[in-house]
Amino acid sequence: MLLLARYVLPVSSEHIENGAVYVKDGRIADIGYATKLKSLYPDEPTLDFGLSVIMPGFVDAHSHLEYTCMRGLINDVPYAPWKFLLNEKEQVLSPADWEDSALLGALETVRSGITTIADITSTGASLRAAQAVGLRGIFYREVGTMEKAEVDSALEAAYADIAAWRSGANPEYQRIGISPEALYTCHPLVFQHISEYAADGTPVAVHLAGSQEEYEFIRYGSSPFSVHSTEQERGYGIDMPPWLATGVSPVRYILNWGILDVPNILAIHCVHVDDEDIEFLEEADVAVAVCTRCNAQLGMGVAPVTKFLKAGLRVGLGTDSPAATETINPIGEMELTLLMQRALNKRASFLTASQMINLATLGAAKALGVDDQVGSLEVGKCADIIALDLSNSSQAPTHDPNSAVVHTTGPANILMTMVGGEILYNGHHLHSVDVKRVFARTEEMRLKLRA
Repeated sequence: MLLLARYVLPVSSEHIENGAVYVKDGRIADIGYATKLKSLYPDEPTLDFGLSVIMPGFVDAHSHLEYTCMRGLINDVPYAPWKFLLNEKEQVLSPADWEDSALLGALETVRSGITTIADITSTGASLRAAQAVGLRGIFYREVGTMEKAEVDSALEAAYADIAAWRSGANPEYQRIGISPEALYTCHPLVFQHISEYAADGTPVAVHLAGSQEEYEFIRYGSSPFSVHSTEQERGYGIDMPPWLATGVSPVRYILNWGILDVPNILAIHCVHVDDEDIEFLEEADVAVAVCTRCNAQLGMGVAPVTKFLKAGLRVGLGTDSPAATETINPIGEMELTLLMQRALNKRASFLTASQMINLATLGAAKALGVDDQVGSLEVGKCADIIALDLSNSSQAPTHDPNSAVVHTTGPANILMTMVGGEILYNGHHLHSVDVKRVFARTEEMRLKLRA
């Protein structure tokens, strides 16, 4: 199959005007000018997207598909009260609710041009949703407890789930990892045991230095997440782990437990970090998932992306939880990240649209350790490809496809989403998921949550 468009944006090289991509057996077999490829492969069926851009599918470095049904429920509050309210709301959801909520998120993910996700889940619903719609991804089994006596049993349950998920996953499409819960909800032994378990290269994702409340809890022992507050909520007499103010940042704290030394580690957020923290992350080869819209929506702060890039860290953009950001929108992440970094940094660190596209594709793939397969249009890589419409009035005339994608497009511009050479979306969903049923179930969940 030949895919043609005004612009082909490989990401790993300069864009091609009037270009084409040749897809064969689920892989990219050739890439170049349309006239040349049409002459080389005259018998191939052709899809011509006209005034559009063909580029690699977006790689979402951090998501929570299971929480899609909670969008719009908790508005206009900062991180700590949002988190408390979210924990309260989720108690009413049944296992079937989690499954359909994740399916709703997977449908929107495909519709938004995302072809690979890195999702944290405690139920496995996001893994099953991704399998149902044909997405590629890494799925991290979330685990945590503040009780020292519960650490072993909690981890054993997580390890059993990981083994079961791996047995049912397609290794070419889904990889399974592990993720500790937030620092303020985990006994330190959770991090230590995960570091030992993941020494074999098992993917690990950890939320780190995301909010001011987390920073104050770790450093000063006092915040809405303090042990005393948790003890009051759960009842006195429970064996809470001792927690004294550490006097250090979350990055320095977690260094003590070895988890940042595992071979395949992704740190999410990293908003409240200083220069020394960044040096530690670089020395340990820690990749970072930046979630700008979530951080801004919940008043968490702004990650120092320019410093991460200057330090040589592997950085990717993530959409995070729809319960916070409302929409799954990788293009919105690119534009907001670009504008906020420009506003906060000197012109010497002026980021470009092409850098943002890199962070949403190849950069995110490198952060996840899957850049040998996805993230750019290169011969031999998986045919995970999207096409975006550039024919609207706001895009005329278009000279730089990078800038046009970042500043003038959105999910509504997605013309096609392809994973492994299979078209999953072309204005309509082409997989077997019953979209109408999922939408109907979403309304049922919304009524339950609002009640």
